[in-house]
Amino acid sequence: MSLEHLSTGLDAGRLTSRELVEACLARIADPSGEGTRVYTRVDAVGARHAADAADAARTRGERTRRHAGIPISIKDLFDIEGQVTAAGSRVLADAPPATRDAAAVARLRAAGFVIIGRTNMTEFAYSGLGLNPHYGTPLNPYDRKTGRIPGGSSSGAAVSVTDGMAAVGLGTDTGGSCRIPAALTGLTGFKPTAARVPATGAFPLSTTLDSIGGIGHTVNCCAAVDAVLSGDPAYPDEQAPLASLRIGVPRTLVLDGMDGNVAAAFEASLRRLSQAGAAIVDLPFAELSELAAINAKGGYTAAESYPLHRDMMARHGDRYDPRVRVRIEKGTRLTAQDIAALHAQRADWIRRASRHFETLDLIACPTVPVIAPAVRELASDEAYGRTNLLVLRNPTFVNFLDGCAISLPCHEPGTAPVGLMLAALGGQDRRLLAAARAVEALLAAR
Repeated sequence: MSLEHLSTGLDAGRLTSRELVEACLARIADPSGEGTRVYTRVDAVGARHAADAADAARTRGERTRRHAGIPISIKDLFDIEGQVTAAGSRVLADAPPATRDAAAVARLRAAGFVIIGRTNMTEFAYSGLGLNPHYGTPLNPYDRKTGRIPGGSSSGAAVSVTDGMAAVGLGTDTGGSCRIPAALTGLTGFKPTAARVPATGAFPLSTTLDSIGGIGHTVNCCAAVDAVLSGDPAYPDEQAPLASLRIGVPRTLVLDGMDGNVAAAFEASLRRLSQAGAAIVDLPFAELSELAAINAKGGYTAAESYPLHRDMMARHGDRYDPRVRVRIEKGTRLTAQDIAALHAQRADWIRRASRHFETLDLIACPTVPVIAPAVRELASDEAYGRTNLLVLRNPTFVNFLDGCAISLPCHEPGTAPVGLMLAALGGQDRRLLAAARAVEALLAAR
């Protein structure tokens, strides 16, 4: 259920925070569920204590914060005071506990959210698939019998929400890590402008590209979390008129390799937007074809993760997921000249790519061009690498652009989840969310 629904129920006395927390804990403990793979640590004692405090304040008639008492999950790369930040790894399992909350966690706690626990993730956030050989892989809620990937790297964050183990999940997005799992599991995931939310106390993948956002049931769930994290006001009723929107659809790269499910859902969404009066503009966006060459040596993720991991890999290289380690090790081949060239190429690419937005409000494309593949299909390193590049391909360009983006579910109810990604230039987060609310309302009416 949405944060708005839960907040209203708590304020009206129809719900208590303790009831919400106990329901989450019951789902986590259910032996038939995904709890042991979704959470790497559950803080039942702390969650119950925080819930009781929120309920007591309401009982006393105190004016409480809007989201006081609502359960939230925290991705395992954020510091939580007194807990080890493992970042989905075994390498850091014996690291000292954090001495303070990460900035994002502290702001959520101050807003009254109840922290249920730490959610599983791709080791060190270095993949868009969500597989983790150390703690297990949370299975996608769609077609669990087949056993499909959840998407990553914020895999546990998404499944904690789909399975009722939290109302909303805190994640990070370096190349789609909030949007990919949201798209593949039927949720909404937001990647804000990178500088919007402080990353202090979050284990980095790329300090240049990392963004911090939420995964929830609705646009307003993500917007409410963003408001807390960024310190900017939320505008839950603000919608852009659909008839005034000019939406560009890139015809370079992002529509390649779509499977039938994604193609049908995406084209149906565009038709509905057009019928509602939005102008759908075909856009060459040839600059997208340049990104593979620009990042051929590993890009910012390799350049900025390798120095952080160099000493740990020298001591404990055998503890890394080999598929993660090989990507980090690309950083060994990057010289100072390579990194300087990368900065220059990015600045030039952003300058040229940004021109497409001069006459457009948004860019739209499938978040991921395929539905969630089965875990068994990724057994070989070749299949893993190929599929990882495929799911990262569309969302990653927004991080390189330093923009903001959101993934909305656009599939027909009962079918495989498909995400519609809406993207805008950096700093236009409020405008993007206003447009996303209008698109969400249109798609929900289908």
